[in-house]
Amino acid sequence: MADPPPVFPPEEFRARTARLQATMARHGIDALLLTTPWDLFYVTGFLTRFWESPARPWFVIVPSGADPVAVIPEIGADLMRRTWLTDIRTWPAPDPRDDGVTLLADTLAALVPDGGRIGLPMGAESHLRMPLADYQRLTAVLAGRDFTDATATIRQVREVKSEAEIALIRAACSIAGRAFDRVPDIARPGTPLSRVFRDFQAALLQEGADWVAYLAGGAGPGGYGDVISPADDRPLREGDVLMLDTGAVHRGHFCDFDRNFAIGAPAPAVQRAHAALVAATDHVLLALRPGMTAREVHARLFARLRDAGLTPLGGRLGHGLGLTLTEWPSFSPLDDTPLRAGMVLTLEPGVELEPGRILVHEENLVLRENGAELLSPPAPAVMPVIGP
Repeated sequence: MADPPPVFPPEEFRARTARLQATMARHGIDALLLTTPWDLFYVTGFLTRFWESPARPWFVIVPSGADPVAVIPEIGADLMRRTWLTDIRTWPAPDPRDDGVTLLADTLAALVPDGGRIGLPMGAESHLRMPLADYQRLTAVLAGRDFTDATATIRQVREVKSEAEIALIRAACSIAGRAFDRVPDIARPGTPLSRVFRDFQAALLQEGADWVAYLAGGAGPGGYGDVISPADDRPLREGDVLMLDTGAVHRGHFCDFDRNFAIGAPAPAVQRAHAALVAATDHVLLALRPGMTAREVHARLFARLRDAGLTPLGGRLGHGLGLTLTEWPSFSPLDDTPLRAGMVLTLEPGVELEPGRILVHEENLVLRENGAELLSPPAPAVMPVIGP
């Protein structure tokens, strides 16, 4: 059987690496050390579900003036050789005595001069995917080289998507849109919410998702209590509002949007709130331009909902989207990130209908020089009704 084609051609990854290296130069970083699935995929195209196993660490180094180097368990060598990388160094993992630390240290020592700076993500929305004891050992072996926070270096590059990335996110949104069209067939009065979740995931896979990394939602009379709960076995009842929120994955790229459905005729207050959420989203979609800040977007959504006589939810009202379900920035009162053309974003306004009952609406978009382009199929202003 022939190997599956890579997600992107080598030119896409070379361009990303060049952008990273240019940003590294501005920040005085001699090499990036990457350890997470999304950062490795961003640079190499290495796409696998084997990350679910915590037994092995994986590393890619981006030097300042050369192609990236993979330092990985030997089980991944064949798959990594299908990427554009040619320098692939392996060890027989897992090794409880030395799980790649010596090989990684030797590689970094050869690429970064004494007194040089090694960058790795240390800030918000990042984590180190290697044992802390091994990291401490690594820094001790490489004493004389400075380990520094490279969160901003990576963020500045990854925030803006290429047209190839945008196309895959658009495709993920289309897959989810087709699955949402099938909800009236799988969610009927009397159907347990847990079965709805299972059948909706099956619909996503049948429509072309590679996997469903995230599915949350809720159902309750006149709204639901939160937007992150797993499903229980409570059957849907007349008067419920059903919400499904999916992070389906297509070729390594996420969508992230939700849809609301009324089980039977919705209460007038619920229908008004739903229409107001869609209207507020549409209003901000028309207003979005590069140069606006994340906090400005939050303020516009918040004000629009208040003007409609509703109580907006606290916290953020949207975020970035791409190789992970949520990326930078956050549409919150605390985020001053300037928006740039090429960012893929979500708008996610929510309101409290009464204590313990909320309603949330979410769309996905890409910001262009002249405004927003919707990637998710737009939700109707009138909440769809399932059943009598």
